Parts: sequence; C-alpha cells; structure tokens
Amino acid sequence: MGAELARGQNHPLPRTRLEILISAEVPVLAAAALCDEQGRVDDVHRIVHPGAPVLPGVEVSAAVTAGPGLRVDLNALPEAVHRVTVLLALPEHTGGELRFGATAAPLTRITGDDGTEIARFVLTGLDAEAAVVALELYRRQGGWKVRAVGQGYADGLAALLADLGLPQALQAARAIGEAARPAVPRPSTPEARPSTGPVDYTHPRRREAQAVPEEEAPHPAAGDAAGWSMEERLYNQVWGMFEDLARSTAALRSAADFAAARLDRELDAALADPRARIGGAADAAREAARAKHDELVGRARAAYDRDLAQLTAESEVVEPALPPAYARWDNPVWHAHRMPDEPPRAVRLGDLHLPESAPLRIPMLVRMPLERALWVDSGATPGDFTDPAERRRRALEVAVALAARLLAVHPAGEFAVQAVDPAGSGAGPLGTLVRTGTLTGAPARGAAGAAQTLEALTRRVDLVRMAVGGGAAEALPDGIDTARLLLIVNDFPQGFDDRALTRLRFLADEGPAAGVHLLLVADRADAEAYGSLLDPLWRSLMRLTPSPDDHFADPWVGHSWTFEPALPPQGSEVVQRVLGTVSAARIKER
Repeated sequence: MGAELARGQNHPLPRTRLEILISAEVPVLAAAALCDEQGRVDDVHRIVHPGAPVLPGVEVSAAVTAGPGLRVDLNALPEAVHRVTVLLALPEHTGGELRFGATAAPLTRITGDDGTEIARFVLTGLDAEAAVVALELYRRQGGWKVRAVGQGYADGLAALLADLGLPQALQAARAIGEAARPAVPRPSTPEARPSTGPVDYTHPRRREAQAVPEEEAPHPAAGDAAGWSMEERLYNQVWGMFEDLARSTAALRSAADFAAARLDRELDAALADPRARIGGAADAAREAARAKHDELVGRARAAYDRDLAQLTAESEVVEPALPPAYARWDNPVWHAHRMPDEPPRAVRLGDLHLPESAPLRIPMLVRMPLERALWVDSGATPGDFTDPAERRRRALEVAVALAARLLAVHPAGEFAVQAVDPAGSGAGPLGTLVRTGTLTGAPARGAAGAAQTLEALTRRVDLVRMAVGGGAAEALPDGIDTARLLLIVNDFPQGFDDRALTRLRFLADEGPAAGVHLLLVADRADAEAYGSLLDPLWRSLMRLTPSPDDHFADPWVGHSWTFEPALPPQGSEVVQRVLGTVSAARIKER
C-alpha cells in the first residue's frame, strides 16, 4: 500500500504516468482543472470532465459511476499547466439533495501505470458538501508532487469552479453536469413511466436498435476502448462490457418489477368495486391489465436481447484477441506462448455471468500486482454434493492453474511460487509444479515446515518494508529475493499453531506491498475451533470457488454474479506445456 495522506499533506510522485482511482458509495462526477501557477483556471476548455474526457496529458472516465478514474501523463501536460486540480461532485440528476456527508467517505488512490500504489487519501469530515477538491498535482523543483486537499463546497460545483477563478462558473457547472448525463432515449408512452420516474429500457452506451439500419450498425472490434497500449485497451474494454451487462440487466429487472407491481395495482382496482366483480367488465379490465404487463415486459426483454446480442458479438471478437494474462486456457494464444518482457496489467481469475445472460461470460480480471490475498474455498457450496476429498482436489487444481498463469505471464525470474502442504494431501495437483521445476523448492510439510516457511517470508517482508520506508531499497541484504512470490497454503489451518497464524495474518496484510502474495486453499469449517479469531483474515481474502457460485457483486448496481474459475479443458496438457516453457526460460536466464 502507498503512503496514507492526511488533509494538507503532500507526497512526491516518482512516476510521470499515473492513474487516479476513485471509490465512492454513490456515482460521482470526476473532473480535473488544468491550472496556472496560482491554481486558477480561466477557460472551461481547460477542464476535463465526462462530457469532454480528454485534454493533453489528462483523460477522465467518460461516465458518472461510483468508481471513476483519471489517467495523467505529466510529461504530456502543456508547460503553462502548473497544477492539476482533481474535483469530485455529486451530479444533480442522482437525486434530491444528496451530500457527501450522507455517504461513505470517498477514497482516492494514485498509482503508477503498472498499478503500483503511490499514495491514497480518504476524504473524511465532509458533511453538507456536494462538490470537493480532492487532490492537487503540482510542479515542485523540477518534479511533481500530490497534495491531499479535501476542500468541500456546500453550494456545489459552481462554487468550486468560481473559487478556481473560472468566469461564468454557474453556467460552466451546468454545462458540465448536463454533458455528464447519458444521452438516453426515453419511452414515449405513459405506460412505461412508474410514479417514481421513467423506466428506461435502453443502456447509456448502446444505440437504439430501431434507429440504426442493419447495414450501419457498429461492428465490434477488439481494443475499442481508451488506453496507452493494446493490453490496457482490452482491459478497459472488458470492464466496459462488464458494466454494460450489469446496467442492461438492471434495466430489465427494474422494468419487470414495475410491470408486476402495476399489474397487481390494476387487478386490485378492478376488484375494488363490488359491481365490477361480475360480468364482462371485470374480465375486460383484467385482460387489459395483463396485456399492458406483457407489453412492458416484452419491450424490456426486446431491448435487453438487443444489448445482449451486441455484447455477445463484442465478446466473440474480444476473447480471441486477449493476451495470455487475460485469455482462457483454450485460447490459441497459449499454443506458441513465449515469456513476456513486461509484467501484466491484470490477470484472469475466471468468468462471471448472470442468470438472464448465462451463455455470455465476462472475464473476471484483477489488477496486478495483487492487492488482496486469495482464498480458494474447498468447502461445500449450495447445490454442490461432491465428495469432500474431490472438492479439496479441485480447489487445489484451481490454485495450481492460477499459479501457472502467473508464472507464465511474468518475465522469466520475476515471479516465483512456493507451497506449504502440511499433511501432504496436495501431492497430486502440486506435482504439476514440482515435475516441471517451477516450484521454488519442495512443498513444506508438517507444522515445522510451515513455521519455517512463514518465518522466512515474514523476515523478507520486514526487511523490504524497512528498506523501502528508509529510501534504501537497493541496500537489501544478499540472499533476499526481490521477485514477486505466490505462497500456496493447502488445507489451511492444518499444521498451524498460534505463532504461524499470526505470521500468516501479517503476510496477508503487509505481504503484497513487499511482493509476497498468499493463496489459501481452505474449508472455513475446518477453522471453527478458532472461533472469531480468524474472522479478520477471512474478511481480508478474495474468495474463489472451484465450482460455480454467485458470491460476487458488481460495483455499479450490486447484482450477484456467478463465478466460475479459469481451468484448462478436461484432459488438456496446456498447463504442463506452459510450465515447461517457464522452466526452459528460467534455465536460459541462468
């Protein structure tokens, strides 16, 4: 984790290509003003926002979401720009008088373009504010620094822009807010509007199908997203598909719920008058109510099917173009795999899908380096009646496949894998790593082996933290491997005493920043004897399952997504071949 900034604190920026990631409980408008030496901006065209998302050196998310972001290339900024002021505002169309004080404190994170976190700032203490200056990037003695600002404005974006010296700030704020609204066609019939607002069957990113002749319909293309490289564009495109499917499904479900509620109301109204309960009038009223319901649901389903068809077509061109870090194991990209020169931006953990769109799978990509420890749950999931021993074997196979992917998509020698297998129950799946020589040493056995491994890694993390914190990363003692490392722990917590548990929790919390990542294969029921002692550990882990399970929620509307792990096809030897390539590359490096 990077430096934790307090309000007013500054921090040097060691990179020139940056990402500023924002996490908020509600959708927020993110923008940035390119200011002069006095921190003032004199032209609305020097403000980048969702309606004008690109200026030289700065790009902002072209949507209002709960997780917008900015990309900044400090070297590409005009010389007249001395400060980049990062702004957050609550869009007026999100409803009523919502203020930052009524939501969880937004989190801003500054990272390098490789995902390494530089600094973070939690905007606490906000109350009646509807807009806030979050951060300021500024020139200092030939370099750049970031300052945590956190200055809020109860009168919203207009007051903030006026404080920056922008002429006609009120008109500019209105224009920025209007530009951020998705240009979405609204249903024209009164039946499509519930009392709480219009039901919108379209998706903000999709063109209305009836208005687009078939010969003019846009053809999907791989890499059709913003980014500095093809890998980054594909990553952003996959996340765009994820968001599109989430929002389209939300529109379908909302329309179906509204149609069902209105049908109930109209049926109740038809039966409320005793005189209308008999004869043809009551039957006609019921038939009319059901017809309106079917029409609304049918229109919503038709709009959803159009979105789904477009997303499916996009998936069909994106999947074959994905690099190894993002690709399924059956992708031909693995057939002639070569070790890369650079570490990946992200890695695929598996696939996600929703019940309404089950055939369409969205790759589940997580940023690298991994910020959270992983847990492959070997316990029973609802509807899974597999033998417990078979579940444990499958869970370890998921871990081994992920370890093989991580080894294959990092440059030779820059990623390693170790294993702790106290009871030796994972000899089968772990044998794939052992036989190819891609596991660093034999799996540690017994309580003593587990304790020795954890002690060595704890010492490594401690030394790296002290060296980096003291600005002397090059002064690490001889023998300290600085390559990133994944530690697979099988059958946790078997073979762990209290000291080993303490060290494991330390590695889960502090290891990622020092290049040590955990992957536990465990059934939580096996740890019941520890009571609530391990609850903080379980909460810190990203849970994966060897069989389909709907435990992931998206950050936009909170759907429950079914996760399926990334495993090679049954009977395939692709993992062994890829690990052979990794082993050969290591030998060549020596």
